Amino acid sequence: MTNRVLKLPELGLLVFLLRGQPRYDHLLGRLYSIEVTELDAAASGSLRFSNARPDRRLGEKIAATRFLDEDGVPVFVSLYLDQQGELYELDCWKVDDTPLRRIPAF
Repeated sequence: MTNRVLKLPELGLLVFLLRGQPRYDHLLGRLYSIEVTELDAAASGSLRFSNARPDRRLGEKIAATRFLDEDGVPVFVSLYLDQQGELYELDCWKVDDTPLRRIPAF
């Protein structure tokens, strides 16, 4: 698994999820330089945010949304922080477990 920067549709989705949540404004500024790793080879769209701390664990869910993939299948999205309040994971789940075709513009 290799790290990479966010793709434009992923960035738009994350801005949508964080926008309007005042206590998470500081996370918005980090989105343009943060690196992520894709979590599975099935192309679900799920990402883990890179961080140098080795002891990171899943913390709280801070945002969620849903959308229809271009094939009409619902996709549920949740954004999680780690135990220190940093971005941890973007979890995307397409209800029929087929690969995510595209993230719509948000």
